[in-house]
Amino acid sequence: MTPFKTWLEPLPLVAILRGLRPVEAVAVGEALVGAGFHILEVPLNSPSPLDSIRRLAERFGDRYLIGAGTVLDPAQVRDVAAAGGRLVVMPHADLAVIRAATQAGLHCVPGVATPTEAFAALAAGAGALKLFPAEHASPAVLKAWLAVLPAGTALLPVGGIAPDTMEPWLAAGAAGFGIGSSLYAPGRAADDVGARAQAFTRAWRRHLDSQGSHAP
Repeated sequence: MTPFKTWLEPLPLVAILRGLRPVEAVAVGEALVGAGFHILEVPLNSPSPLDSIRRLAERFGDRYLIGAGTVLDPAQVRDVAAAGGRLVVMPHADLAVIRAATQAGLHCVPGVATPTEAFAALAAGAGALKLFPAEHASPAVLKAWLAVLPAGTALLPVGGIAPDTMEPWLAAGAAGFGIGSSLYAPGRAADDVGARAQAFTRAWRRHLDSQGSHAP
């Protein structure tokens, strides 16, 4: 299985499509893919989420990483896999869910709020960690965690992220971000989602340019 960090390399942003309806899944997916996104997550508290995941997986296949968010128990992991999803994202760090995902060959990104949860999640097989909710942390907290977590740990802040708030997190060592309501919200047209996605893509490119301008 391709490491999760490899999926972050083209654009380290995960689209969180909470509230997505199956009828709009492909159009919204096309808008995001057109903006450079490679990872799409449909939370399971959305309308008919497995249908949306199935449609996205069928449309985009192995070229993009499609999966589910708000996965709360091992049975849901099996449902996501059956729908063609290859990613399980969680708001918590339930070790049974993490183990079920890794045993099924799915990427797993659990939510963590303490170093204790972070270490336990990694030991259970998590491929990356979701710092959630990011509003209750800070870039300084993320930097402190990375100083003690295993080298190379991918830590992604999720919650309240906007194009103009990414840079301090990136400077602290964030590997990417989960992007929710500032990108997609129920009823938002696909072209609006695409425009918002482009704003995030431009912010990432500005970050890359600034890194290049300071390279020796």
